[in-house]
Amino acid sequence: MQIYADNAATTKMSPAAINAMLPYLREVYGNPSSLHSIGQQANEALTDARRRAAALLGCQPREVTFTSGGSEADNQAIRSAALLGARKGKKHIISTAFEHHAVLHTLKRLEQEGFEVTLLDVHENGLVTPEQVEAAIRPDTCLVTIMYANNEIGTIQPIPEIGRICREKGVLFHTDAVQAAGHLHIQVEEQNIDMLSLSAHKFHGPKGVGILYARRSIALTNLIDGGAQERGKRAGTENIPGIIGMVAALEESCAAMDADAEKMTFLRDRLMEGLAKIPHSALNGDAHQRLPGNVNFCFEGIEGESLLLLLDDKGICASSGSACTSGSLDPSHVLLAIGRPHEVAHGSLRLTLSPENTQEEVDYIIQAVTDVVAYLRGISPVWHELEQGKRDYILK
Repeated sequence: MQIYADNAATTKMSPAAINAMLPYLREVYGNPSSLHSIGQQANEALTDARRRAAALLGCQPREVTFTSGGSEADNQAIRSAALLGARKGKKHIISTAFEHHAVLHTLKRLEQEGFEVTLLDVHENGLVTPEQVEAAIRPDTCLVTIMYANNEIGTIQPIPEIGRICREKGVLFHTDAVQAAGHLHIQVEEQNIDMLSLSAHKFHGPKGVGILYARRSIALTNLIDGGAQERGKRAGTENIPGIIGMVAALEESCAAMDADAEKMTFLRDRLMEGLAKIPHSALNGDAHQRLPGNVNFCFEGIEGESLLLLLDDKGICASSGSACTSGSLDPSHVLLAIGRPHEVAHGSLRLTLSPENTQEEVDYIIQAVTDVVAYLRGISPVWHELEQGKRDYILK
């Protein structure tokens, strides 16, 4: 049995996305900036895709910029807001300690350029509150950037409420919605969002393409210069097949969202209930205010890397955190941000489901994780010391 449970890292492309792309790989392969007929066919497809994407997000087509993915969109949004703020003498930015590194590393670079960054503490349940944001806003705050749903523990933040506060205070609000798009209902105007980032491969679209939504009054700063594409704000020939596939996947995901969420929530809760029976384990993040397919647990006395390798031997594809940092030996900054000690954070497991997963697969995962955790604890000197009372359990 082969079970894919790492959908937060990337998703399998949907047939609808693949089929939508094929004509733009075979017949309509022109450059949309070209004046000849094949180029203009590509340009018409690009215009239509922008219109359809805008309709899904609840914005105007001119507010949609196609990018290479979420990381680029995050960088452009944050740098644009920072430059706009600096021109007005405002160089303070608010974010959280458990953002994706596309946000955190951009903020670190801005600190080196003279900006001040406040990273809000995250509560043990993986949530920040609107009150925290409001208390942190200062007269010189130019941007609040808080992710819609966490990429590791799946917790969903109170985005409309945070956006409302930012709107009242005259502060730009950006959200990294890479994990949320296609899985949660998003309407940028209704939810008080000024800028938003998403990436196609998180909702069964192709890799290497994404969207930056920016409210029309926001002047974007170029990250890539060289041409007039994307209203002069993102040089380079547009990835027409990727854009077409992304919009098709987003339309399909949004149309099936409620039914898919109901199914995945049932499977998620069943998986959480089964894993919670393992002694000295703990769910990371709020049990209810989380993405429908996200389950993240810590198991005391083991190493996450060993757990992943043994699960892979049993046909289960999982992760211990963000795919962007999977090569790091350091514990997850997300788990540390919610208060997990280093020794517990090292023993984490992230399982992220899709509508293709079944109850049979979930039950297999529960049994496999239970067996592997027991095996690893049986050969762990640390676990033996815990059992003998030489150390105190952290997870009771």
